[in-house]
Amino acid sequence: MPTLKPPINATLAEFGVRVRARRVALGWSQEVAADHIGIHFTHLGQVERGQRSSRIENILKLAAGLQITPGELLDDLPFPTENG
Repeated sequence: MPTLKPPINATLAEFGVRVRARRVALGWSQEVAADHIGIHFTHLGQVERGQRSSRIENILKLAAGLQITPGELLDDLPFPTENG
């Protein structure tokens, strides 16, 4: 069984939790959500697991596709530190 990679840091982990929570609240699978967002479902999975850092353009795409404001995804995220 493959070992799961941990989140890059606490900031990305929390961001991913928010993305996943919104997707689940909409009742969408990763594939359906990725289609609405305009990204590949594997990319979305990496974001949800905190394994991928998103550029501002992708954060805007995520928010629009998930029918949420960027602020709802970003407000009060923990500040990243050098050690995660």
